Amino acid sequence: MNSRNLTMLTDFYELTMANGYLQSGCGDTVGYFDMFFRKIPDDGGYAIMAGLEQVIEYLKNLKFDEDDLEYLRNKNMFCEEFIEYLKNFRFSCDIFSVPEGTPIFPHEPIITVRGPIIQAQFIETMILLTVNHQSLIATKANRIVRAAQGRSVMEFGSRRAQGYDGAVYGARAAYIGGCSGTACTISDRMFGVPALGTMAHSWVQSFDTELDSFRAYARVYPDSCVLLVDTYNVLKSGVKNAITVFKELEQSGHKPIGIRIDSGDIAYLSKAARKMLDQAGLNYCTITASNSLDEYIITDLLNQGAKIDSFGVGERLVTSKSEPVFGGVYKLSAIEKNGEIIPKIKISENAAKITNPAYKELWRLYCADSGRVLADVITVAGEVIDETQPYTIFHPENTYKRKTLTNFRAVKLQVPVFLRGECVYTSPSIGEIRSYCLNEINSLWDEVKRFENPQEYYVDLSKKLWNIKNDLLNEHFSK
Repeated sequence: MNSRNLTMLTDFYELTMANGYLQSGCGDTVGYFDMFFRKIPDDGGYAIMAGLEQVIEYLKNLKFDEDDLEYLRNKNMFCEEFIEYLKNFRFSCDIFSVPEGTPIFPHEPIITVRGPIIQAQFIETMILLTVNHQSLIATKANRIVRAAQGRSVMEFGSRRAQGYDGAVYGARAAYIGGCSGTACTISDRMFGVPALGTMAHSWVQSFDTELDSFRAYARVYPDSCVLLVDTYNVLKSGVKNAITVFKELEQSGHKPIGIRIDSGDIAYLSKAARKMLDQAGLNYCTITASNSLDEYIITDLLNQGAKIDSFGVGERLVTSKSEPVFGGVYKLSAIEKNGEIIPKIKISENAAKITNPAYKELWRLYCADSGRVLADVITVAGEVIDETQPYTIFHPENTYKRKTLTNFRAVKLQVPVFLRGECVYTSPSIGEIRSYCLNEINSLWDEVKRFENPQEYYVDLSKKLWNIKNDLLNEHFSK
């Protein structure tokens, strides 16, 4: 999959605009674009950034081959000068990004692109589809993992994913969000996401009896034996036969792992199965539950006292079924003319769609003592937040939301990824991203992490940035 040339995976208007920029003589005009999103999926308190590594791979391999050029030439819409430009294309933009695994909030610049507008515009689609997809799945996975309250969650959704890329990169994103592993083998090979799995119902059905199937599996995997107990009847045969085989394994010096329940009233069945296993002296054997689970069902199961040690979650995770779109957008925020950065704003009758102008930087303020996150601040690039001075969260229209912070630590969230087209960033390992994500989420207040009506997190505009935005709005509406 990594060998594919995805250069032409772009919206057609990016090509028509690029050709137009070139013919208009402004292709080399330096533009600033921000990727951000407007709404947290599932009305949650935060989202999780993911997908940067794949954006980097795309940009490193950005080139137009002869077939691409011939296709464009045959459209009879593009001048030969533009075709020649693409033939000799060299990516030369600067890119700054929030690291993968970072909790993110609406309207924050997640990725900022600075460079020739003809290039910065062209890469819009791939940045959006890559970050939108993986951020969506990482966010959903983290909700499910938190609902499991410390129990392991395995991603089981490959066969229900929306295409094979959805399965492969969905598994990667789910691991970043906190899942313990995946059923998707290629994601283990490509990214090091631990591949997990045991048997399907077809294994049990292929033998003369359920007991025969369990014994056969135990012979092959005596020290990693997990048996699927719901092919016929969970309590009358499945758990009883599992206990028989587990005791036989113990007698031969092996230690089984446990059972999996994939259907029925899982709360009731898990409690009954737990009792049967314990009475047989198999209190160390675990119970895994699967079958169309999500954070709400898992919460209900645990509230009902279900005796479940781990969960396998498939379609509702890998497709983020409850809210399958992460609404990231990519908007021009400034251009350069004669060395001056000129802020640009998109105005809409829908207030949520009015953009934040200017070349910006994103800061996160942490409590210096507890390490808890206090607020995020979007500033004009070059502004400095002085940690030695009190900082007032600025909200011009609502004094209730104004808050003065002291004893804090200010951290710029975006890091340089490309400078003048050269990659200057080394992607962490998938395990490092996952650990970083967990640490950052632990720094959020519990009120922000609620599933229902989470506390709105402070995302502030600096006073300087607010004034720029307000001036542009006044200038527009005064015309």
